Amino acid sequence: MRRFVLGVYALLIVVPLVVIVGGSFKTTPELFASPFGLPENPTLDNYATVLTKQDMLGVLGNSLFVVSISVPVTLLLGSLVAFAVARLPRWPSRILFAIFAAGLAVPAQAVMIPQYVQFERLGLRNSLTGLILVNIVVTLPVAVFILAGFMRTLPAELYEAAELDGAGPWASYRRIAVPVSYPSLAATAIFLIVMHWNDLLYPLLFIDDPDKRTLPLALLDFQGEYLTEYPLLFTGVVVASLPMVLAYAFLQRHFVAGITAGAVKG
Repeated sequence: MRRFVLGVYALLIVVPLVVIVGGSFKTTPELFASPFGLPENPTLDNYATVLTKQDMLGVLGNSLFVVSISVPVTLLLGSLVAFAVARLPRWPSRILFAIFAAGLAVPAQAVMIPQYVQFERLGLRNSLTGLILVNIVVTLPVAVFILAGFMRTLPAELYEAAELDGAGPWASYRRIAVPVSYPSLAATAIFLIVMHWNDLLYPLLFIDDPDKRTLPLALLDFQGEYLTEYPLLFTGVVVASLPMVLAYAFLQRHFVAGITAGAVKG
């Protein structure tokens, strides 16, 4: 039974992957004639069109810029808050954690109008800086939730030994908490990269300038009211997915250890 379920799950992943990757090398007639088959006459015209005529490289640069700043800043702030949650006395720690955990319970749609008004007043609409700020604010509770769960499991003896050596809170954070938490930081980084890279809601809400588009927003150009250019859309999806695949390949050896860290105490 378990093998059957795993087999069905694998098919649900592999079949769309084959259709998308194979479709990126097909023409539109060939894709509709044989959506599940391998391309008979593979062509790179779709990639040439996406990378040149659609300015995908410029859009890719915008997404890389947003993610490369949003993720490190969110990790820094999230690790600082998680360290405070782990080291503060019982009730202040619970209150601080509850404040950030409450951010996970607020739907993004509930605060879109106030956010839009504030961004308009501050001149942050149509700005990559505005996207970076909103990404940090929205995903910071996620980072705190994951990292705090790990840092709470670190033995108090580590910090006590550092205090005996004259280390203050900042030194304990920098020399003990961060190095020991590297697997959890790597796992959190993967979650943040996926969330920021695939975000469509906030670019759609705040970005009107074509030069400031991110990848998810640019992919909408391939989908029209009456016609969708599926080969170009699939090619854009493949190009947009490559950076995430590379990031996971680089961090994957820490991923399992990171997501299970803090799950069992002791």
